[in-house]
Amino acid sequence: MRGREARDGGSSDRGQGLVARMNYEAKMIDLSGSPSVTVSEVETGQPDRKRKLWIAGGILGALLAIGAWMLSHGEEETAFAPRDVIPSVTVVSPGSGTVAGIVNATGTFAAVRRTPVGVVGEGGRVVAVNVDRGQWVRAGQVLVVIDRSVQTQQAQSSAASIEVAKADAKLAQANLDRATQLVDRGFISRAEIDRLTAVRDSATARVRVSEAQYRELLARNARLNVVAPAAGLILDRTVEVGQVIGSGTALFTMARDGQMEFLAQLGETDLAAIPVGATAEVTPVGTTARIPARLRVKDPVINEQTRQGVGRFSVPYSQDVRPGGFGSVSINSGSVVAPKLPESAILSDDKGSFVYVVETKGEDSVVARRDVTIGLVTDDGITIASGLNGTERIVVRAGGFLSPGDKVKPVAGQAP
Repeated sequence: MRGREARDGGSSDRGQGLVARMNYEAKMIDLSGSPSVTVSEVETGQPDRKRKLWIAGGILGALLAIGAWMLSHGEEETAFAPRDVIPSVTVVSPGSGTVAGIVNATGTFAAVRRTPVGVVGEGGRVVAVNVDRGQWVRAGQVLVVIDRSVQTQQAQSSAASIEVAKADAKLAQANLDRATQLVDRGFISRAEIDRLTAVRDSATARVRVSEAQYRELLARNARLNVVAPAAGLILDRTVEVGQVIGSGTALFTMARDGQMEFLAQLGETDLAAIPVGATAEVTPVGTTARIPARLRVKDPVINEQTRQGVGRFSVPYSQDVRPGGFGSVSINSGSVVAPKLPESAILSDDKGSFVYVVETKGEDSVVARRDVTIGLVTDDGITIASGLNGTERIVVRAGGFLSPGDKVKPVAGQAP
C-alpha cells in the first residue's frame, strides 16, 4: 500500500509539474502575442537563425525585383563600336612656295658715337651755360663760358712785355748801327762790334719770346670756353652756373652727328642667318612708330649664359628714339622656297620633329612617320627646311592619336 501510494504520489507530482509548465507556456503566448515559443526554443536560439534567413531572403528578392524592373523599363545599352573602324583624317599637300622670313627681337636704343665733352684748359668758375639736354649743336659752338678775369690781366701783361722787348731790340740795333760807322775810323774795335751784334740779336729774340708767351696766354684763355668738338645732339649735362670745374671734368655727353642705333638681342642661330645690311623696322616701346633700320654690324661675341649676340641696327634720328629706351624690331631675314604646314601637323618626340604622311599600300591608306627639319616660323604656318618636297599627303590634325602603320581614310583639306 505504501509502495502504491508512493507511486501514486510520484505520478501526481509529475502531473502537477506538467500542468505548471503548460500554464507557463500559455502565459508566454498571451504576453507576446506571437506564435508559441517554448523554453527550449528560447534557450537554443532557433528563432534568431530563422529570422536572419527570412531577412536575407527578403533582401535577395528585392534585388531581383529591381533588376527585373530595370531590364524591362531601362534604355537599351548602346553597343560599342567595332575595333576595325577606320578613322577619317584631314590631309594636305603643301607644295612649295616663297616665304619671306621675319625675325622678331627686342633691344635698346643707343648713340652710335657717345662723345663726352669736358674742360680742356685749366678750368675755373662757370659764368654761363649756353646749351641743355636735347639740343643740337654745331662744331666749335661755345657750350660753357668760364670766368677769365685773372687770365685777361695776364694776357695784358704779356702784351706789354712784348713792347718792352721790341724797345730793347730797337735800341740794340741803333747801338750796333752807330758802332759800325765808327769802326772804320778806328774808334771801336771789331770785338765791340761783335758784342753789340750779340746784344741786338738777344733783344730781337726776346721780342719773339714775348710774342710767343702772349699767344700762349691767348690760347689758354680761349680754352677756358668749352666748345663742341663736332656737330651732334646733347644727351646729358652735368654743369651749372657758378660751379667751379677743373681740367678734364666731363660736362656734357653728346651723340656725334646725332647718329642712333638699336641694339637687338638675337639668338646665335638668327644672328648667323641675318646678313649685314638686312632691312628692319623698329618700334620704340610706348609708341606705334615704325622706324626703318638697317643692320650695320654684328658683334663678334656671343653671351655664354644666354647664347645671344647683339645686332647693331642704324636708325635715323626721331623724337621717339631715346638712348637707353626699350623697343622691338622686325627683321627681314630673306626669303626661302619651301613647303609650309600648319603648326598642328608637326609633332615632336625625343627623336626630333616629324609629320605623318599618308601612303597607299594596295587598297589601303596607311600613315608613315617622316622626320623633318623646321625652318622659318611665320604667322600662318611653319616652313619645312628638309624632309618634304611638298607633294606628300600630310595629316593635319589628330596625329597624336595615330601610330605608324595605322589605316586611315584621307579627307582633302586646304594647305596654308
